[in-house]
Amino acid sequence: MSSSTFWRTVISGFIATFVMMMLAFVQGGIGLATLDIGHILKESFNQVHTGEPYSILWGNVAFYLIGIILALIWVAFLAKRIPGNWLIQGLIYGVIISVIAGGIVSPLITAAAGDPIGIFYSDSWAPMALIIAGLVMHLGYGIALTICLKKAGIDPKLSVR
Repeated sequence: MSSSTFWRTVISGFIATFVMMMLAFVQGGIGLATLDIGHILKESFNQVHTGEPYSILWGNVAFYLIGIILALIWVAFLAKRIPGNWLIQGLIYGVIISVIAGGIVSPLITAAAGDPIGIFYSDSWAPMALIIAGLVMHLGYGIALTICLKKAGIDPKLSVR
């Protein structure tokens, strides 16, 4: 991956993560669960320490870094293997991320934060609402990422050697 492709992917991942974060907050307005991933990560970080050394800033930094890493994974490894145009690819990537988040990442992070919610949110107050909310967030991320990459002139099928 060239330096130019790397930085354009990082910027695209940042923008897509911002879109996902905004979707997470506004979902409450349409009756879905409102999710503050930065807060969840902050609580997970602070669970293992006395006091609260990590602020919401560090939870959000971690959230953005994860979004950027997901963008780099997409460009470097997955985009060339998933068929379809940018919209179909964005939807597929959003579903993949949502399944991994609900099945593996969220149960581990919430357990570390001291409030486990189970696989696919099965031990939470509203499992289906959280599944739908997570899916909406991740579909937004996938679509925003593929739009940004297209506008940035990155064709992952050609740019990664």
